[in-house]
Amino acid sequence: MTPSIHSITLAAVCLACTLPSTAQTAAPQGYVQGTATQHTPESLRLAVERAWVGLPASATGGAAYQGLLQNAPATRGKTPVVLFLHGSSGIAPAIREWQKWLAESLGISSLAADSMQLPDRITYKSPVAATTYEQVHALRAQELSAMVQALPRLPWADASRFVVAGTSEGAVSVARYETAPGVPMERGRIIYSWSCEDNYHVQGHRSHLPGGVPVLNVMSSTDVFFSSANPWLGNPRAQGHCAAALQDNKQSTIVLIPGAPHTLLNLLQARQATEDFLRAQLQP
Repeated sequence: MTPSIHSITLAAVCLACTLPSTAQTAAPQGYVQGTATQHTPESLRLAVERAWVGLPASATGGAAYQGLLQNAPATRGKTPVVLFLHGSSGIAPAIREWQKWLAESLGISSLAADSMQLPDRITYKSPVAATTYEQVHALRAQELSAMVQALPRLPWADASRFVVAGTSEGAVSVARYETAPGVPMERGRIIYSWSCEDNYHVQGHRSHLPGGVPVLNVMSSTDVFFSSANPWLGNPRAQGHCAAALQDNKQSTIVLIPGAPHTLLNLLQARQATEDFLRAQLQP
């Protein structure tokens, strides 16, 4: 039985789209660099202190700010916040552009922890062993928890109004996130370019998406890593989106963008869906 998609948006007519064959072929040769697989207290502190931040003019009292958290200007008042987990390439220009858009167009602050503050941090070119990916996912989960715990200490952050979001590698931890006792509860989650399915990237997707937490999942219909367009996906039954994991979540929205690249958070369709989601979830 095909899991229901509670809300699905197609950026173009795609009913006749022909996806690549799901036949599995030999995977390319991946590689691993670095040896550090566990955060130290110092590296986790720096991951947050040297996070990339976007602050709207309403928080600074002047021009919007983009830069390191440790260099942020004095602020006034509080704003809603998105806590963001970057992908395997770190805080790439596309993420900074997206955070700038949040601040300048939506008036929303954002904080993206820098996972690469761990010296000799393990990195990879896919595909590698699932055990290696899981070591990285454990690092990313620590960073998300550290950002949530830091939220009440940020003078510009309204800790009662925040969303957790991530892309690709970072989105795995967003999908798995479980709120710990005594920390603020997120108002929603945004999962970019991760399908919440079993495949080469995980030892079981282990998504934890409670029905009471609104979720936005934005995917390319032909994502090069997590759809059937990837001939070494490792799951011939994969749908390429989070519908199965969200089948009991009546507040979920799935957006499929035909032919989009893996990094899609700045596409018009993705931004429109994101803006609608954030305005709905972060209202006072």
